[in-house]
Order: sequence, then C-alpha cells, then structure tokens
Amino acid sequence: MRLTDTQVDAIKDAVAEVLGPDARVYLFGSRVDDSRRGGDIDLYIEVHAPPMPGWLEAKVALQRCLWERLGPQRIDLLIRSDEQPLRPIHRDALQQGVRL
Repeated sequence: MRLTDTQVDAIKDAVAEVLGPDARVYLFGSRVDDSRRGGDIDLYIEVHAPPMPGWLEAKVALQRCLWERLGPQRIDLLIRSDEQPLRPIHRDALQQGVRL
C-alpha cells in the first residue's frame, strides 16, 4: 500500500469527523499496488446511516477536509450506506481494497 502512516491517520480522522466514527474506509485502485507509481487515492467508504439530505454536501465536506490534511491531490470517493444495494463497483472495491 502506497500511503504513509500519517496519510492513513489523516484519512481515517477526516472520515470519522465528517461521516462518523463507525464509517469503514478502504483504499483501492493503483495505490494498493506497491509496484506502481503515482495515481490518485481511491477510497471506498461504508457508513451505517441511510442516504440523507445533504449527502452531496457531506461528500464535498469530506473532500475539502482530505485536501486540507493531505494537500491538494486527486482523491476519488465512493461512499455507500449499508442500506444501499451492493453494486459491482462496491464489490470490486471490497475485493481489491485494503481496510484502513
């Protein structure tokens, strides 16, 4: 996994602050492969709350919080409530992903 311990802690803290302490965070995509270089940070996040009004606002707030802690860079967020159906993209992220 190509994230430092400091970056992992920053991600986990930001997710807990914006989406709650029970949110589960997984890194997937190119940053999981130690043999690759560069690439964006792909995060799959599962929350225990149903989709709410302001869901998009929460995603924007999380993006902003991550940029403040990690610096401006490409971060892709895939957020799913436990009550939403598991789609193929979610399954792929869970199969490839590393829980932070």
